[in-house]
Amino acid sequence: MTTERTTPLPDIEALSRNASLLVEEFGRAAAIYMKPKGEGDLPLPAPVKPPDEVNDVVRTLGAVAERWLVDPQKTIEAQTKLSEAFITLWGSTWHRLQGEPAAPVVEPEPKDNRFKHEEWSTNPIFDFLKQSYLITARWAEELVEGAEGIDDHTRHKAQFYLRQITGALSPSNFVLTNPELIRHTLEENGANLVRGMKMLAEDIEAGKGELRVRQTDPTGFEVGVNVAVTPGEVVFRNDLMELIQYAPTTETVLKRPFLIVPPWINKYYILDLNPQKSLIGWMVSQGLTVFCISWVNPDERHADKDFESYMREGIEAAIDAIGVATGENEVAAAGYCVGGTLLAVTLAMQAATGNKRIKSATFLTTQVDFTHAGDLKVFADEAQIQAIEARMKRRGYLEGSGMATAFNMLRPNDLIWSYVVNNYVKGKTPMPFDLLYWNADATRMPAANHSFYLRNCYLENTLSQGRMILGNVRLELKKVKVPIFNLATREDHIAPALSVFEGSSKFGGKVEYVVAGSGHIAGVVNPPSKPKYGFWTGGPAKGHFADWMQAATEHKGSWWPYWFAWLEHQAPARVPARIPGEAGLSSLGPAPGTYVRMKA
Repeated sequence: MTTERTTPLPDIEALSRNASLLVEEFGRAAAIYMKPKGEGDLPLPAPVKPPDEVNDVVRTLGAVAERWLVDPQKTIEAQTKLSEAFITLWGSTWHRLQGEPAAPVVEPEPKDNRFKHEEWSTNPIFDFLKQSYLITARWAEELVEGAEGIDDHTRHKAQFYLRQITGALSPSNFVLTNPELIRHTLEENGANLVRGMKMLAEDIEAGKGELRVRQTDPTGFEVGVNVAVTPGEVVFRNDLMELIQYAPTTETVLKRPFLIVPPWINKYYILDLNPQKSLIGWMVSQGLTVFCISWVNPDERHADKDFESYMREGIEAAIDAIGVATGENEVAAAGYCVGGTLLAVTLAMQAATGNKRIKSATFLTTQVDFTHAGDLKVFADEAQIQAIEARMKRRGYLEGSGMATAFNMLRPNDLIWSYVVNNYVKGKTPMPFDLLYWNADATRMPAANHSFYLRNCYLENTLSQGRMILGNVRLELKKVKVPIFNLATREDHIAPALSVFEGSSKFGGKVEYVVAGSGHIAGVVNPPSKPKYGFWTGGPAKGHFADWMQAATEHKGSWWPYWFAWLEHQAPARVPARIPGEAGLSSLGPAPGTYVRMKA
């Protein structure tokens, strides 16, 4: 005998009280949102002009619709296909309402967690809502895919924008169309909605008038206390960066020191989250003298700091300082994400000028060829770059929230709407998670640097074509002959494995191309003590990426030991361990330093 789960009737008095509180919290959230965004700002007049982003969405999807409307026969066929799907769904739902079995017309993708609650399938009404949404969303996707006469960039943008819209309109996001949320709200007499509205107001306030969706509980972490804790000393500082030298844990170390160039789009401690996950800590344990750049969180004073500034005051200044600290004029270096792109630019500059001080390079999910750069290319056409440049001109930098939002939009269902539902509808505080704490610790981008990056990499792809000019020098990656370890990750949405694969052929020397499991972060931060993913090796990155992957050898466990064996082979000589602050450079303070603590 089976018993059907029932929801207890709500407490009407508590429900009424919470309804009043909900109205109060809504008023508070609205007041915070309508508050002027900064000194000298005025409330927006009516009618409010739509932002550039909305205009671009309308233009892009309008271009797709126009291509269908010019062919009435194709339009009728598309409408007929949608109508037939709904007629089939109506019939299936009618049978289910009569207690008869019926196969679903459409089902969610296996990794789609929005409809995991059992009532999305067992309740015919909610099953109808789910299938109606999926049918419509997939039909719209087919319209974009099948539109004739539009260029690839417009199609790519339309697919991206459509994904944002369908993600936002999912019935799983709303109380009255989500069975789990209905039960949850009735069981709590609406108290969850009051808590959620309170968090919404707090998050708008934290975003200074814009919603900054929290993805973790930030109170559980503090830089230098339980994240970024590998011991070391800041041994050099200038306007753009602090250089950290980490304390050794072995009696001897490789003679050639190692420099890490992290992205300035995020803070460096993704590579030093905690002792269990720290790539930096593991590198030290293997006998490396590790130096890491910690970029400044720029403000209006850094507006004119461009790509050349980051190269000269960042990487080149770090190599100079390492020479003073260790007596070594040559280094091995690694660059992560855009830090790797900057490292590749530096290698090309050194090859062009003959000042070849970087003797091997490791690239972690790095693009040098942006032909297949993924969904971020949506934001990199001339009109949108001009809009970003206009925003940056007002303050001298791009707000940290700008890039954070762009990255979240790459996976909206996982990184936006799941948290919206959890926080503001269920009224639950997100669980503490160090990775998401780091992700929310935003950094700004200087106007000159970011403009150069968007134009030369995403828009014009000058580096891969040997056309990038920096300091009046034309840079050619084919002149870069040093050994290169080029790591891609299989599910990367930011630096797709195909893009990294294609970039490998742009260098003039031997490139070890390796693909790790998972994505842009988890694939890199995969320690040998608790590896979650394996990796693939398959020789030079030649031919087609799909063929390379099919022929590649899969390895269990972390890629870290494989990489260290490659690195040690380049220069195996060892010397006694070096103590930070005891040689040519004195300590300016303990790691993680001061720049990493600067908030956007």
